[in-house]
Amino acid sequence: MSALDKETEAARGANEDESVHGTMDSNGLEKSDSRDTKKRSSGNSDSDSGSTFSYLEDGEGLEPTSRNILSRTISEVRDGIESRRDLDLELGSPVEEKKSTTTENPTDPNLVTWDGPDDPENPKNWQLSRKYGAVVIVSFFTLVSPVSSSMVAPSLTTIGKELDITESFQQNIVLSIFVLAYALGPLIWGPLSEIYGRVLVLQLSNLGYLAFNLGCGFAKTKGQLIGFRFLSGLGGSASLAIGGGVLSDLFIPEQRGSAMSMYSLAPLLGPAIGPIAGAFITENTTWRWAFYATCIADAAIQVAGLFFLQETYATVLLARKRAALVKETGNTALRTPFDDSSSGLWAKLSVALTRPFRLLATQVIVQCIALYMMYVYGLMYLVLASFPSLFTAPPPAGYGMSIGIGGLNYISLGLGFFLGAQVCARMQDWFYAMLKRRYGAGKPEFRVPMMVPGAILVPIGLLIYGWTAEFKTHWIGPNIGAMLFACGAIMSFQCLQGFLVDSYQRYAASAVGAATVLRSLAGFGFPLFAPSMYERLGYGWGNTLMAFLGMAIGLPSPILLWKYGEILRKRSPFAAGG
Repeated sequence: MSALDKETEAARGANEDESVHGTMDSNGLEKSDSRDTKKRSSGNSDSDSGSTFSYLEDGEGLEPTSRNILSRTISEVRDGIESRRDLDLELGSPVEEKKSTTTENPTDPNLVTWDGPDDPENPKNWQLSRKYGAVVIVSFFTLVSPVSSSMVAPSLTTIGKELDITESFQQNIVLSIFVLAYALGPLIWGPLSEIYGRVLVLQLSNLGYLAFNLGCGFAKTKGQLIGFRFLSGLGGSASLAIGGGVLSDLFIPEQRGSAMSMYSLAPLLGPAIGPIAGAFITENTTWRWAFYATCIADAAIQVAGLFFLQETYATVLLARKRAALVKETGNTALRTPFDDSSSGLWAKLSVALTRPFRLLATQVIVQCIALYMMYVYGLMYLVLASFPSLFTAPPPAGYGMSIGIGGLNYISLGLGFFLGAQVCARMQDWFYAMLKRRYGAGKPEFRVPMMVPGAILVPIGLLIYGWTAEFKTHWIGPNIGAMLFACGAIMSFQCLQGFLVDSYQRYAASAVGAATVLRSLAGFGFPLFAPSMYERLGYGWGNTLMAFLGMAIGLPSPILLWKYGEILRKRSPFAAGG
């Protein structure tokens, strides 16, 4: 049986009937009718590694099932029982496991797990300062790449003159090709982080971004610039997928909203900060310094990551713990609940690298969220692409501002992202805790209520931005519309990413990577048709069309996710909260 088939079978195995081997107790052990079991330990059921084993008390009549019956390895059930138990333990609700005919022998002395529910080595038990230190570093990684994606926006005309890129369509490709790489990178980096850990993959991919972004600054031709832009985007896309996995590693759902606000703010705030800096750099030096400056900032973040970013992935941390114990004791039979000796490295890689594609192709939840994120993300880059022509073009086509002053209008987007993130973070955690008290257990659907104001603000902001730009009212008018749009966009992003992380905890990086594909394609494509759309329809009717599409997509989404989200998750072999 191939590794791919084994993973799918293992995930579905969580739904099998337990009647084959008897009734399972709350620890996942089979009850015995006669024999006593001595008190032994092989891990702890509350550990976040997903172990289902606990201490057994004398006289309780519990006995582990025999090894010849339980022939499957722990890797075959970890996608089912382990993922479901992880979520239940985090939410603090009574554990109701999916029934399975298999479990690991709890008396195995060679099993390496966390040392109890309060083990300080478990990332979920780290101090908040240590947790948020990791979030800050990952957020900076996530910030610098989107800054690069948009920093050249104000200087596209200047770049076109120097490198003989005459058509506006080709100039927009220079801007958008970076985001196109976002559609491919997370499909690779997310799964690799679930094999080799978050830190190694993030640091190495960022080195690639640093090298190719520097190459953009030295580009002499159109082909060189576009090629280096794509490759630097490929390296810089890792944090977009890995960041969601880090949040899943560190935080329980009640704390995840605040952390998500910091992380999700970075990829949206970056495109707003980039053009402001890029405008003044282009006006006072040369467009090449837009790339040199981001390289300097990224190098500083890279060095900070070497010192302050620590590994958070439980699978890798337990593997390190096992290696240390093997070195200390000489016992080579030690293993973790995540070890799978039945398949080789290439088989594991093939399973991991195809997982995002399977999630996107088979999981309705991922498909719906990816479509919604695609639309919002595409709109953001459409608005970004329209700013230079609106504010720097001479009247009556634009406001006639200089490149530097025109770049200051991007502050409205940054302000909207910041305000929306702060409001949504606090309200999202409040709603989650309140709904958990009401219903007795936490669910990913508790992220949905804050999607409603986001879905309303996006079209309202587009309408205000479009019609104030159409009639060339005071420059504050389009900025108010852009701010409201940005506020609604960040709210939608936070809730959607939070829903994914809660639903696919162990495979959060793969799930976020799968959802990133469509949104990145939209970020690449929307700015390409923006000039022709605004030329034919104008700012007023062009943004009205986008607003109507936003209402058609955004307003029904919270209702559908609230009503059918749990049903869809229960059909998923990968979802932790099903």
